[in-house]
Amino acid sequence: MELRCTVCVVNSQGLHARPCHAVVALALEYAADLTVCNGDQEVNGKSILALMTLNAPQGTELVLMANGTDGAELLERLERLFLAGFDYGEA
Repeated sequence: MELRCTVCVVNSQGLHARPCHAVVALALEYAADLTVCNGDQEVNGKSILALMTLNAPQGTELVLMANGTDGAELLERLERLFLAGFDYGEA
């Protein structure tokens, strides 16, 4: 079953290499597939390079889609990560 949630990029530098790494590191802990969407662009949420192509500055709303038995937990943890501004102290 595919689950979805919408998150906002709150950190001032947007979705650059470090936040992309944080998303991928978290996603790789789960069996669920993760897709991240910015408008019509959909990328594999378990690929740093793919995430960086989203060009998501501060304020961008992204749709996260998880498909798998542990997808709900994955999305919950990702929502917290985005809300915390990736814990870089700038949210």
